[in-house]
Amino acid sequence: MPRNRMKRKATAAAIAVASLALTLGGCGMDTTSPGAARDRASSDDKAQAQAEGRGGAGQGRGVGGGPAVDCDKAKCIALTFDAGPGKDTPKLLDTLKAEKVPATFFLLGKNHVLKHPDVVRRIADEGHEVANHTWSHRRLDELKKDEIREELSLTQNAIEKITGSNPTLMRPPQGRINDDVSEVSKELGLAQILWSATAKDYSTTDSELIKSRIVDQAGRDGIILLHDIYDGTVPAVPGIINELKERGYTFVTVPQLLSPGRANPGEVYRP
Repeated sequence: MPRNRMKRKATAAAIAVASLALTLGGCGMDTTSPGAARDRASSDDKAQAQAEGRGGAGQGRGVGGGPAVDCDKAKCIALTFDAGPGKDTPKLLDTLKAEKVPATFFLLGKNHVLKHPDVVRRIADEGHEVANHTWSHRRLDELKKDEIREELSLTQNAIEKITGSNPTLMRPPQGRINDDVSEVSKELGLAQILWSATAKDYSTTDSELIKSRIVDQAGRDGIILLHDIYDGTVPAVPGIINELKERGYTFVTVPQLLSPGRANPGEVYRP
């Protein structure tokens, strides 16, 4: 490859990394880490966590009927999937069930929740966390408040109709947020969840590359971002799970990661 072309590619990659860092920073907005959420848990939070089986001090029960996890002691990490459900989501659920791994699914309403109601119901029934990724994946920071409210409310309503429950978590497309997004999220009872590891699986079908990118970025109290709608992602998941289990990680949902603290509506959470 010519040197000038290599230089241009390196520069573009550096710009992309810088842009991602700015995005994950929530445009300069304050964020709360999982550890900080756990540290500030009140006695009432701890009692409710025990009652709900979200863990905390080793109490309650975890996803799938197993013991709850205390992430102050365990090396926890949360596996999350955006923009589904899709055609490969049932296969992903088979893998998660076989590995006894809970996950958090940030679902898109239009063309996904509406198209795959049985899969949405299965996600909830198998103990995973069902969350909101907007209706049509528009950048929320570019919208007016009424438009933000519509993007989130339509998906809230669609999920509630299928599962009987409203999500309490949302993930903004591209991680883009501002004060209006936070205000509307708070109004709708939604906490905003960002991430610490991404495979950029929208840009490759190489499952081994997706796996290596996630494993390289994994860390305690981390939140992994993947998409179950891209061809290379679901085949990469078994390898990711096996490698991280070998490294001593315990997989949890996002609420379990924060427990006995809880995700406050409108607040932004990021490892």
